[in-house]
Amino acid sequence: MPDRAAIVAEARAWIGTPYRHQASLKGAGADCLGLVRGVWRATVGPEPEAAAPYTRDWAEASGRERLAAAARRHMAEIEPDAARPGDVLLFRFRPHLPAKHAGILVAPGRFVHAYDGAGVVESPLGPWWARRLAFAFAFPGVSI
Repeated sequence: MPDRAAIVAEARAWIGTPYRHQASLKGAGADCLGLVRGVWRATVGPEPEAAAPYTRDWAEASGRERLAAAARRHMAEIEPDAARPGDVLLFRFRPHLPAKHAGILVAPGRFVHAYDGAGVVESPLGPWWARRLAFAFAFPGVSI
């Protein structure tokens, strides 16, 4: 099972990967979910379920918390303010919309994520992101 240091190191190893919608290949392309999927494969093992194809507006179209529900099936949910380096963070862009952005906390106040126009980057978890943080999850086997 992975430890937090291995998860953080793997997430940071993806920095510089270009943004590619629905992709999950370090150095070649990833979106935010693809980053989490790739870190899972490198630190936990094979993905537990295939990601269904999704559009850029998939969360708004369905109105359901599909990303959080998928995370709950395979990870331990924790309170967002209890997240530690190595935990997955899910964000909602508007209060009334489902969470549809993911990242991995790599240090207090810092996370790695992927987004269009920037690729995989490490960013501060500043006030703008902190207000949008909706869920947090620990990878399986990682101490909570």
